Amino acid sequence: MRRVGGPAFGQGVAVFLCLGLMMSASTGCTWFTGKGKPGWVDGRSVDYPSSQYLTGVGQADTRSNAEDQAYAAVARIFKAEVAAQAKDWESYLVVENRGVSNTERRLTIDSVTKVSTDKVLENVRIVDVWYDSESRVYYALSMMNRSQAEASLMEKVVALDRTIDTDVTESRQAIDKLAKVRALRRAGRNLVLREVYNTDLRVIRPSGQGTPSAYQVNELSGELEQFLATNLVLAVEVSGDHAEPVGRALAEGLIREGLRVTTKMEGEEGGAPELIVRGTVRLFPIEVRDPHFKYVRWCSDFEVVEPGTRRVVGATAHGGREGHLTEREATAKTLRVMQQELSSDVAKVIAAHIFGEIVLPETATMPASCPREESGVRR
Repeated sequence: MRRVGGPAFGQGVAVFLCLGLMMSASTGCTWFTGKGKPGWVDGRSVDYPSSQYLTGVGQADTRSNAEDQAYAAVARIFKAEVAAQAKDWESYLVVENRGVSNTERRLTIDSVTKVSTDKVLENVRIVDVWYDSESRVYYALSMMNRSQAEASLMEKVVALDRTIDTDVTESRQAIDKLAKVRALRRAGRNLVLREVYNTDLRVIRPSGQGTPSAYQVNELSGELEQFLATNLVLAVEVSGDHAEPVGRALAEGLIREGLRVTTKMEGEEGGAPELIVRGTVRLFPIEVRDPHFKYVRWCSDFEVVEPGTRRVVGATAHGGREGHLTEREATAKTLRVMQQELSSDVAKVIAAHIFGEIVLPETATMPASCPREESGVRR
């Protein structure tokens, strides 16, 4: 008799079960003796054949940990397959380790794997636990019904297919360039998630076959890159302290985010940029009650402007302070930190706004922004 969800009492221990037989109106008591290690501990399960089920075995010194390990055993099957496929999604997956973004827009190996395992584990349950009294180790068996999991994932795939098709159609019909970029970006991101689920389907189905999409990640990625390169060019204007190196750092960060940045401004040969990222930066010493260090504060205000209409479509502000033994050293350190943050965090925020993944206010109101009366940003 299979035990579901509870430990055995050890080999050789008698277990009495009294069964009421309603059909015969009689009562009988059957005596069972522990039968030792079940076959599933060694990967042999008669009750859960591989053609119908995916199973995982976990072992630990406590029951709860053994169950966790059993869940993890199933999850590892899917994680390995997603990681193997991820090379085909590099256009939309960010695998850099240079810093941590404050936004949640970035698709990474970890994030798509979590999407996969969270959805998959909804269909996994613990079906048996066995305790080895000699080694004092718990074993747990997790099970996923292939057909039930397939039905659940197919609902997700079908819904994503509809969303992707809507976004691609919108992007190809849009007149507004930002609207086109944002719709195409959404389609690409959703297609990556759709391919994650499709990878899971290939694991779940005994045939190993998924459900093909009407679109390819690399095709949508190429379409977006081509449009950005030819139709959505940015320029960077920076005023204030150390404007030239700061502007260069910001431009480099925007380029890493997949945007094209030009030095040509409005009225110059070759045409005007579609958007201008303009702003001011300042460094100034501040008084801090510290007998050993001098401190310098930095602040920045940036706007994203449509040059044709002069409309501000987004604004952001950042700042901070750094200390060192002398004011000169503190200033040098502050400049380095400011360039790093503008090249990473600020560039990511601006790019995320352009791609429609976050919404920036039309004025920078963060406490880190430069004093309003001294800011060089036109409001």
